[in-house]
Amino acid sequence: MQYDCLIIDDEKLLADSTAEYFNLFGVNTAVAYSAAHCRKFFETDSAQLLLLDINLGDGSGFALCRELREKTEIPILFISARSSDDDKIMALHIGGDDYVQKPYSLGVLLAKVQAVLKRYGRQGASCGEKESYRCGRLEIDFETRQVSVEGRPVKLTALEFRLLSYLVRNEDRVVAKRELFEKVWEDKFTGDGTLNVHIRRLREAIEKEPGNPEHILTVWGDGYRFHRG
Repeated sequence: MQYDCLIIDDEKLLADSTAEYFNLFGVNTAVAYSAAHCRKFFETDSAQLLLLDINLGDGSGFALCRELREKTEIPILFISARSSDDDKIMALHIGGDDYVQKPYSLGVLLAKVQAVLKRYGRQGASCGEKESYRCGRLEIDFETRQVSVEGRPVKLTALEFRLLSYLVRNEDRVVAKRELFEKVWEDKFTGDGTLNVHIRRLREAIEKEPGNPEHILTVWGDGYRFHRG
């Protein structure tokens, strides 16, 4: 069976109540209470989005995220009571799309989930009028969502590809952070920290010198600008 959302959390009461709330609003949601339960779920079922806790009874959500990222690009939102910046950066660095701290507002979390599902449903849509883009070492095929640098494939998450595509389509224009939140995340609750980590990951993936980028440039106080270099 295909679900909209899978919650992976060993806090059974919280996971169940969150799933019940989502289902009331038409987001078809299942629950897995452990990493093992998650693996078993994917043997027969699928989901378009995952809500993943860091602390699981039988392992780490970080380890499970890395494992899942080897098989799928579907969005992963971390949900955790852990509040350190290191945890948030790690979650995003290994492929998480966002980080939501517990205790969370069910209404805000639902809004995030609905925004992700909305954009996920359009991942196959055409990226403007361009079918491909090439500049120097970088090549992007918008139709197949493939990125290569110097002929070598670069692995990006669905959100990272969407972010890069938006910047490229707006080449040499300063794109404000607020615009990226609205057009890429489609989520007004996303914060600067999440965007900064994803920008850093993109630079690590495509820039020759990530610390001295030639393509994804920061315009201090305004946002970012993609330059052909």
